[in-house]
Amino acid sequence: MNYIQQAFKGKNEWYLYLVTVFLVLFGWQIIGGIPLLIVAVLFSGDMATFTKAAENNFLGIGIDNNLYLFLMILMFIFGLLSLILGVKYIHKRKFTTLITSRTKIDWKRFWMGFVTWAIVAIVITVIGVLASPEDYTWNFKPIPFFTLLLVVLLFLPFQTSFEELLFRGYLLQGFGVLFKNRWLPLIITSVVFGLLHGANPEVEKLGYISMVFYIGTGLFYGLLTLLDEGTELALGFHAANNIIAAVLVTANWTVFQTDALYVDHSEPSVGIEMFLPVFVLYPALILFFSKKYGWKNIKDKIFGKIKDPRDSNGITGIKGIEENAF
Repeated sequence: MNYIQQAFKGKNEWYLYLVTVFLVLFGWQIIGGIPLLIVAVLFSGDMATFTKAAENNFLGIGIDNNLYLFLMILMFIFGLLSLILGVKYIHKRKFTTLITSRTKIDWKRFWMGFVTWAIVAIVITVIGVLASPEDYTWNFKPIPFFTLLLVVLLFLPFQTSFEELLFRGYLLQGFGVLFKNRWLPLIITSVVFGLLHGANPEVEKLGYISMVFYIGTGLFYGLLTLLDEGTELALGFHAANNIIAAVLVTANWTVFQTDALYVDHSEPSVGIEMFLPVFVLYPALILFFSKKYGWKNIKDKIFGKIKDPRDSNGITGIKGIEENAF
C-alpha cells in the first residue's frame, strides 16, 4: 500500500474529516491559546492594553521572548494532540499511518532531511551576514540564547510536526481518498499551507509575492512525501528550517521574535533569496534524494490514481487491510 492508501486502514466517511478538523482547530486555536491569553492578561494590566496588544499577537507587552515562543508552540502541541486523538478514535487507525507507509518510522530519513537543510540554511545565512555585515548586529546573550536553544530543540519540532502531519499527512491522505488522485491533493494542501502563512508579518512587509515562497515550500514538502511514500524527509526539513530560523537571525518584522545570534536591521525587500529555494534548491534536492533513495515511477507517484486496496483484492474491513498491508 502506498502512502495515501494508508488512509484506507481506517474510516473515511467525509463527515469524520469535518469532525476531526473541527477538533484540531478547537484544540489548536482555543484550548492551546488559553495559556497565552492568561499570560497576556497578567502582563497587560488593563483591558485597553490587552485589546491593543491582541491586535499584534500580544507582542510588545513585556512577555519574555522565550516564554512567548514557548506559549506559541504550546498551541501547536495541543493541535497535534487533537490530531492524534482524531486519527485514533474518530478514524480508528494507527497514528503511524499518518507518518509513513513503511512498517515503522524511518528516523534515518528524518535526520537526513534535518541535517541536509540545516547545512543549507546555515550556509545561506552565513553568506548573507558576510555579504552585508552592516545589516546585522551580534546579539549573543548567554542566558537568553541558551534558553532559546533549549526551547527550540525540545519543543519547536512539535510545531513543525503538527503542520506537516496536518497538511502532508491528514489532509493529503484525506483529499487523496476523496479525489482518487495525487496531484490535486498536492496542489490543494500546498496552497492552503501557503495561505495560512499569509498572517505572518513577513507577508505584510514583503507583500503577497512572498506567497511564492510559502506555497512553493508546501509543494516541496508535499513532493517529498509523495515521492518517498512518507513524511519523514519533510518532517526533518521543516524542523531544521524553523530551528535555524529561530536561532540564527531575528528581525522586528519576522514571525520569530527571538534572542537569536543576529538581529537583522535591514529594510525588508523581495530579493533572490525569496525565489532561490523554490526554483533552484528544492528541485536540486528532489533530484538528489531521487538518486539516493532510488525513487521509481515518479510520474505515477505525482499524477497516478488512488485506488481503494479493498476493491482490488476483495478484502473488506480494516482488519483485513492491516493483515495484508505489507
